[in-house]
Amino acid sequence: MHAVREYVGNIGKSAASILDGMAVTFSYLLRAPITTQYPDRTSKPMMDLIPDRYRGFLWVDMDICISCLLCERACPIDCIHIEDVKIDRILVTSALDGKPTPKVKDPTVFDINLYKCMYCNLCVEPCPTGAIKFTKEFEGSTPHLADLHLRLVGPERKQQVLATAAQYEKKEAAKKAAKAAEAAAAAAAKAAAPQTEAQPAATPPLPAAADEGEGAPS
Repeated sequence: MHAVREYVGNIGKSAASILDGMAVTFSYLLRAPITTQYPDRTSKPMMDLIPDRYRGFLWVDMDICISCLLCERACPIDCIHIEDVKIDRILVTSALDGKPTPKVKDPTVFDINLYKCMYCNLCVEPCPTGAIKFTKEFEGSTPHLADLHLRLVGPERKQQVLATAAQYEKKEAAKKAAKAAEAAAAAAAKAAAPQTEAQPAATPPLPAAADEGEGAPS
């Protein structure tokens, strides 16, 4: 008799547990759906729903990048590659504090391999102008791996940078030529100056020695 009561009790507990679970499930039949139908039925644009400090794809503002190479050196997996040339010194406005920052180099190549990036933020922290930063872009699904290799310096910008670098090199060459000509002129002037040697001072003649027996009055 005890075994029968225990058996029936177990059945009742199992039925009650099932009803409790199904009550939660059935309650959602009467509620409005809360599933977000991405991407075409969101209440706001998806970028507005992502937190401000979200680490999406990296991007670089090339106008304020000073090619200091700190981001390239800080990357622990070498997913950033930069090549640059020297240009005339200009000032760019830092995005971090708004202060002018000198720029003497400009990148001709700035590549980021997003398929290697681990979003560690180590490249963003040392940037003195805030040129490199994370965006809210996260859609990286693609059938081609090369699509995740960002080439941030396009052919047109590269040509502009190279033209600016050529003007800088021409100006520097003119400065060096002018300096060399000035040095050569100074050397020629020095060589043409008369060389005056110091003449020894003339010594007065010694008095003639008096002959023997002369000079004394008799």
